[in-house]
Amino acid sequence: MTDALSITASSVDPGLLTLPWSTPLAEWPSSAIVFLPKGISRHLVRFANLSGRVVAVKETTAEMARREYEMLGNLSRLDVPCVERVAVIAGRKNAEGVPLPAALVTAHLKFSLPYRALFTQMLRPDTATRLVDALAVLLVRLHNVGFFWGDVSLSNTLFRRDAGAFAAYLVDAETGELHESGLTRGQREHDLDVARTNIAGEIMDLEAGGRVEGGIDAIAVADGIVSSYRSLWAALTDRESFAADETWRITERVQRLNALGFDIGEMSIQTTPDGAVVSIQPKVVDAGHHQRRLIRLTGLDVEENQARRLLNDLDEFRARISRLGADEEMVAHEWLTRVFEPVVKAIPYDLRAKLEPAEVFHQVLEHRWYMSQERGSSVPLAEALSSYVATVLRHRRDEATIMGPPTDTFALPVITASGSPFDPDDDDAADEVDWRDLV
Repeated sequence: MTDALSITASSVDPGLLTLPWSTPLAEWPSSAIVFLPKGISRHLVRFANLSGRVVAVKETTAEMARREYEMLGNLSRLDVPCVERVAVIAGRKNAEGVPLPAALVTAHLKFSLPYRALFTQMLRPDTATRLVDALAVLLVRLHNVGFFWGDVSLSNTLFRRDAGAFAAYLVDAETGELHESGLTRGQREHDLDVARTNIAGEIMDLEAGGRVEGGIDAIAVADGIVSSYRSLWAALTDRESFAADETWRITERVQRLNALGFDIGEMSIQTTPDGAVVSIQPKVVDAGHHQRRLIRLTGLDVEENQARRLLNDLDEFRARISRLGADEEMVAHEWLTRVFEPVVKAIPYDLRAKLEPAEVFHQVLEHRWYMSQERGSSVPLAEALSSYVATVLRHRRDEATIMGPPTDTFALPVITASGSPFDPDDDDAADEVDWRDLV
């Protein structure tokens, strides 16, 4: 390390000084490396330990590193799902004084997976569709704030589980541009065309490597992002006209946008001179409608679909205890302490890195529903949790930070006592665990 080393960060972590910046990234010792699955990148990327957390280090030019660092900061301020920037390291030289590439350091997104890691598990074909749908939502959110991506792909995205679906996060902003005045239709269509081409190629690449189940049509999956994107974009931006005596449709439009997870900042409303027709066009300013309501009521910060599912359970709890007229915040606190927190605390400590708490809670509710359907009667939550932990959660790999060898192989099938491979989607009950702490 030399005096010429330059670190740019909003808050400098002293641990950055201990990383081997005078060594080319490809030659970093295993003591500094964390082996995690990663997507395909045009640049060399390695994961490293930094003060007890995992960060991604990407070698690139100083100009590109600083540009992407600033872009990630701008996107974060706009509340767009993206990785967190940590630092730019410039002025690197090896022991002989030969210049080395600059590095961009970003925080590893806990409980996230690159798409290739998801497909090493040979998931069902509909997983591809769910990933593309998540990417379409991300692209709409980016376009809504005026961000032109330029290189939309599954590889440049990280995915987190979100109550049966996925939430997508931008992980590579190198080619992006932020336009305060918004994007033209041509720019949006260019991103869509790039997305369709890249996704088709990525799915075909997985097929060629035998890493997906049969029955996946790569072109159809890629076409899915176009239809999903256009449907959501139209719901958010289309102008709607209706008769002057149908003003209830304004409320209906707002509720429809809220159901999609978006809030609106204002609405443009125009009427004809005779008042016969009303035309409205909403201005969508924020995604995360359910996230914000859940944070306000409980302080829980989760993904949008998880928030929707938790709020549904909260509302059911409110009706179940017959307190429909009670203060919403008080009922939410009671639900948090009597339902959500006991489930989370009942998860054995050694299993808590499998999934994040909100996703575990969602899956327990799903597991309970399937058990109830099979039994033909309601199953107590404690019993469903016991079965879920024994038959599902215990056999999942950790997703907080997936550790593994620096290869594309992540896990072998789990073999049950009967000698058959374990199916994590099989809801057959197993030995029960006594969860006395669950109210």
